[in-house]
Amino acid sequence: MSQVEVERADGAMRAVKDCLAGSVGGIAQVFAGQPFDTVKVRLQTQPELYRGTIDAVRKTIQNDGFGGFYKGTTTPLVGVGLCVSIQFLVMEHMKRTFARVNGTPGGQAPNLSAAQLYMAGATAGVANSIVSGPVEHIRVRLQVQTAGSAARYKGPLDCIGQIYRGFGWSGIYKGQVATVIREFNGYGMYFLAYEALVQRTINQTGKRRAELPSGLVCLYGAAAGFAMWLTSYPIDVIKSKLQTDGFAAGEGRKYGGTIDCAQKIMRQEGFRGFFRGIAPCLLRAAPANAATFIGFEMAMRVLG
Repeated sequence: MSQVEVERADGAMRAVKDCLAGSVGGIAQVFAGQPFDTVKVRLQTQPELYRGTIDAVRKTIQNDGFGGFYKGTTTPLVGVGLCVSIQFLVMEHMKRTFARVNGTPGGQAPNLSAAQLYMAGATAGVANSIVSGPVEHIRVRLQVQTAGSAARYKGPLDCIGQIYRGFGWSGIYKGQVATVIREFNGYGMYFLAYEALVQRTINQTGKRRAELPSGLVCLYGAAAGFAMWLTSYPIDVIKSKLQTDGFAAGEGRKYGGTIDCAQKIMRQEGFRGFFRGIAPCLLRAAPANAATFIGFEMAMRVLG
């Protein structure tokens, strides 16, 4: 086998490991974060129904039971596993690409600049948006409906089927412009925060990445979650409103697009409208993203 073939085989194996480890991180993220996300989406899209986080929690239990916090979990359980796989696959590829550009010797941990880390994460976010847009669209529609005969959708497949039959792919990808904007900046900040902290610790301690304590990995993962949401929350509010909006004027459509939605939020709710539901989002950020990174790092250690 030639050197080129060896390098290709090695690259393919790295990609498989990145995907598998990302899937583990994604599944951990869903189980840790779904209840918080359900409350966040309900506050974002149904402000007239809830007075705040505690009220949303109380009414969710009252109307749907504890299972209501896991509404729409099937879609993200499959979809987020795939999304996080894509994120880490692209992120690790971009890190290796920038390391080669910087002339980092093989086998040595790369020291990337803040700009390189941000662009690597942003690229991962845009790639991820191809899947995350439809996944989150289906999830939020299921999250905001209440149980019982009033429910429009019977589950993820029924939701996908109804939307596709009525509105095609454009319906499935509703709110995609806002999704891409959120993913670009959000994951740029997300991976910048995590990888910069990891790089600093490796440089200061001389430890290999696989030797970092689990507690630090969780702490850095939580910090990455805060970095993402504190810089991307307003566009997430716009995305959620667009994805739970009607598909046509006859279905109660309120927003003509991303800019129109932003203008109407400002007019009707003021600046605070862009941060409605941020409390459960930030409460979710620590456990969900700590779980994501510890899942990924532990899986990579097992896979080698």
